[in-house]
Amino acid sequence: MSPPVPTGLAPGAMLGILGGGQLARMIALAAADLGIRCHIFAPEADSPAFDVAARHTVADYEDEAALAGFAAAVDVVTYEFENVPAATASFLTGRIPLHPGARALAITQDRLSEKNFVADLGLPVAPFRAVDTLADLEAAVAELGRPCVLKTRRFGYDGKGQVKIARGSDLAEAHEAIGRFPAILEGFVPFLREVSVVAARGLDGAFAAFDVCENEHRDHILAFTRIPANLSATACDVAIDAARRIGEALGYVGVFAVEMFVIEENGAERVVINEIAPRVHNSGHWTSEGALTSQFHQHVRAVCGFPLGATARRGRVEMENLIGDAALRWREYLSEPGAHLHLYGKRDARPGRKMGHVTRVIPE
Repeated sequence: MSPPVPTGLAPGAMLGILGGGQLARMIALAAADLGIRCHIFAPEADSPAFDVAARHTVADYEDEAALAGFAAAVDVVTYEFENVPAATASFLTGRIPLHPGARALAITQDRLSEKNFVADLGLPVAPFRAVDTLADLEAAVAELGRPCVLKTRRFGYDGKGQVKIARGSDLAEAHEAIGRFPAILEGFVPFLREVSVVAARGLDGAFAAFDVCENEHRDHILAFTRIPANLSATACDVAIDAARRIGEALGYVGVFAVEMFVIEENGAERVVINEIAPRVHNSGHWTSEGALTSQFHQHVRAVCGFPLGATARRGRVEMENLIGDAALRWREYLSEPGAHLHLYGKRDARPGRKMGHVTRVIPE
């Protein structure tokens, strides 16, 4: 059964969001600006998004009775994280419009499927091999060489579920470190920098991308995003076109991000696709103050069938992630002229936990 297409949504509608973390919180805040109410569905009773939503449901993602009630109470459903169970997406698809759709989830939840999808589009990716056993790993390392990176096919983020294999690394230990789960081995990419394209695709196929941004990671977690990226105009155009092609091939609706490596080849810059994130993205947080339309407003516009907003930036922008106890310096950030503080409402500032972010806009 095909769900209805929500072409007639208007202010006053109810947007359902799977997941109750900071991304859902910021989507709900943006939705309120557009007159859209939000109903959050999450299993954690202390979810930060509950504080800013009209309604919430605390239940497991595979609780079909709770999901049925949720679907009946909303007009369209989206999600804040890509690891929504396939059964959940399938259950909802037959009852309510789900954006982005189940196919985008299925492809991006599995690193091997994602790499094959991107490669089949003719877009450049790092060399990769599927790894199911230790023997597979040994053969793949022999073929791709060292250094390389072993990643679980599913449920990895912020450096979790992956291990670098360097000269002298014990392959059995590396295989054990990822729990011997089905994995993918990626060849090393000698990149100059990391960038991403945050873009949106509407119900009508309209496409809008924000400026390419440059990302600095520390301990596998995004620390800073800076816009514009230190990238040639030609390479920026190529990166945005790659995102456009990915969005079209997925039949995507909503905001997504494509993470890329910048390499130098024959004296010119070239981008290599790293990962696709089928959701609003940490590297797009700068848009809250730095662009004419934030990524969160853009996502609400897209999934509700509203016109997409303008994506031009307001100047040079820096976004700083507040990790762990960095958020305890909130007074310092509030006292800084031109700084915009966003705290996520999380109670415990644990090491490695994203607690908030700060954006700084410098007019050009």
